Amino acid sequence: MKIRMFLLLATVAILAAACKTNNKSRESVEPYIAPVAVPNFNADSAYAFVQQQVDFGPRVPNTKQHVACGEFLASQLAKYGATVTNQYVELIAFDGTILKARNIIGSYQPENRKRILLFAHWDTRPWSDADPDEKNHHKPVLGANDGASGVGVLLEVARLIQQNAPALGIDIIFFDAEDYGAPRFHKGEHKDEYWCLGSQYWARNPHVANYNARFGILLDMVGGKEATFHKEAYSERYAKDINRKVWDKARALGYGKTFVDARTGGVTDDHWPVNEFARIPSIDIVPHDDVYSFGNFWHTVNDTMDNIDRTTLKAVGQTVLAVIYEEK
Repeated sequence: MKIRMFLLLATVAILAAACKTNNKSRESVEPYIAPVAVPNFNADSAYAFVQQQVDFGPRVPNTKQHVACGEFLASQLAKYGATVTNQYVELIAFDGTILKARNIIGSYQPENRKRILLFAHWDTRPWSDADPDEKNHHKPVLGANDGASGVGVLLEVARLIQQNAPALGIDIIFFDAEDYGAPRFHKGEHKDEYWCLGSQYWARNPHVANYNARFGILLDMVGGKEATFHKEAYSERYAKDINRKVWDKARALGYGKTFVDARTGGVTDDHWPVNEFARIPSIDIVPHDDVYSFGNFWHTVNDTMDNIDRTTLKAVGQTVLAVIYEEK
């Protein structure tokens, strides 16, 4: 009896040891997940993309400069490996003017159902109606910051995506006719819906039927010297968790002085129709606060390359890259 008991105990011990060995073996063959390699955002490259747009002159709808710049932007996205879709549409401005508009969409991994939307507007304002000199009010804005900066950052993002794609599919959209809202000197009604015409159209008529994305990030006026970005009110209402994700990442990267962890007022911008009509939770990275408030050159003839700062472009671009590359 004692011999049988001894043999039974010995068998149990051998089986237990085998199980431990098998568990260790299973653990040893589990795949190693390497840390995400986030590309290094090249601020010089982004700055050059801003300059190239400005070199066309003001990009006001219905002008030859607008047409030429649109061709350039679409060709750049194609050059960097995106599947390019153009939405050519006639939009009605506040005063009845028919705007020949063009939304330009560059898609990466279009077959991937997990997607992130990045967007900016590429048109410029027809009037410098915030200029301190009334003589300039009917002159178009060159739009180095208000228009070209966001697009410049996203072109650099596109260049880097071609070299090393993130896990999720990315859509980059350059919206048109954002800045054709009624000027200050307009005697008629001033409505929010007069702005962001291109994004309003896309939000109701996306380039892909039933399009959806995990979240969206709008870049608007992201190149100004000493610009600071607060959590914009509509972004907090529609996509508070995305705001937190982006601002936390910026702080972790050392850009806490640029991305200020405080809330500011709402801005009528392209993220509003994307949230409201497309139902994609989207935030706006925009320099709106009590001190900076778009910059003193906003909607003036002074929105030129003199106000574009590589340091600001870098802070925004590197933060956006980190967010999209670390998303699973």
